[in-house]
Amino acid sequence: MNTLRSLTLAVLVTVGAAAGAPSAAAQVYVDESVDIGPEPACPYGYYDYAPYPCAPYGYYGAEWFAAGVFIGAGPWFRGPHDFRGHVDPRFDARRGYARPLPQVHERPAPGTRFDRIPNFHGDEWHDGRGNPGRGDGHGEGHGDDRR
Repeated sequence: MNTLRSLTLAVLVTVGAAAGAPSAAAQVYVDESVDIGPEPACPYGYYDYAPYPCAPYGYYGAEWFAAGVFIGAGPWFRGPHDFRGHVDPRFDARRGYARPLPQVHERPAPGTRFDRIPNFHGDEWHDGRGNPGRGDGHGEGHGDDRR
């Protein structure tokens, strides 16, 4: 009986000590060299924020494409270091764009142009790494149809 009482007392002391211990704030370190997987294979590019869903045609301006191939965004960005490309925020899913998004491995619609995006209204720019800006940064005059 003494053994059971001792065991019960030990459990109560352990639980009480754990409950009364101050909580510690965790520090998180993100190693940018960690492989997060393959680049999404989207027909018109993908958003520059996690979980990197496919972006609809018209979100990115023409300067985001080289010979019809998306230059990447976020961790897979392959453009110049000082790149700023225009985006049309009306097509941003975080801002209320509710139409269906293209799916990974979907093919572009026939006749899709990437050298000139019809009716493109890119009044924001992004640097390819998820950093946005507004107004006329560089990236103008790349064949889009904003004027």
